[in-house]
Amino acid sequence: MTGPVSDPLHLTEALASVVVEVGGLLRRWRCDASARSGVWEGDQFKARADVMAHRALSERLSSIDGRIPVVSEEDATSLHGHRPFRYWLIDPIDGTASYVHGFPGYVTQAALMVDGRPEIAAVFAPETSTLYTAVRGRGAHRDGHPLPALEGAPPGYGVLTDNTPEPRGIALRVHERFGYDKYLESGSISLKLCLVADGSAHLFVKDVPVRDWDVAAPSLVLEETGGLVTRLDGSPFRYRGSYEHTGLVGGADPATCGIVARWLSD
Repeated sequence: MTGPVSDPLHLTEALASVVVEVGGLLRRWRCDASARSGVWEGDQFKARADVMAHRALSERLSSIDGRIPVVSEEDATSLHGHRPFRYWLIDPIDGTASYVHGFPGYVTQAALMVDGRPEIAAVFAPETSTLYTAVRGRGAHRDGHPLPALEGAPPGYGVLTDNTPEPRGIALRVHERFGYDKYLESGSISLKLCLVADGSAHLFVKDVPVRDWDVAAPSLVLEETGGLVTRLDGSPFRYRGSYEHTGLVGGADPATCGIVARWLSD
């Protein structure tokens, strides 16, 4: 790719190509034990593959349009100072634990942020070759097919999702309070939100630290299907100031998100 791309649909196609290409690299690198090795930084394990994927994504995004800076969890310097008006917000590997331990629940993703909100997004799950894309105001797609508008899902209806074999922690509290009788184990934060967007699940609640790069791309996918992602207290993600927040509520039904968030805040 050479030169800037300004049309949203062409930009989405270029972005999709990039995340699919980097996803292919991640699958290849996964066979190398050194790529899966790493160190703990606080509560997060950082694999060598995280840095490798960061470089691969950044280089390819710069080739789409070199005027758009890249903000990444793997580049500490990009996280200081005021956020640009327009920038790529990337998560080279969302679900590093899944990646390192041989599970399929990881993705690579990027969102084009404009004036504090995601405008274009792509999320790719390499192990299932599943690609989610979204353009604000133009809908969301899975593997090139439009995702239909989500149907209403009142509290207790449908499928609760989280990353453990059965509901634990806050997911168990939600399960017991609202009566969800179906549960789907999945991997990364982003993948769970995308599963809500495509109708495989209906509610995802998390009360651990989440970062803007975890949420930006899949939140646009979900919101373009009629769902909603909020912070744990029900307030919106503003993508300004701090990159870290405590938890989230993501659901197929915005009203349900509000009900769950209010109950958690009581």
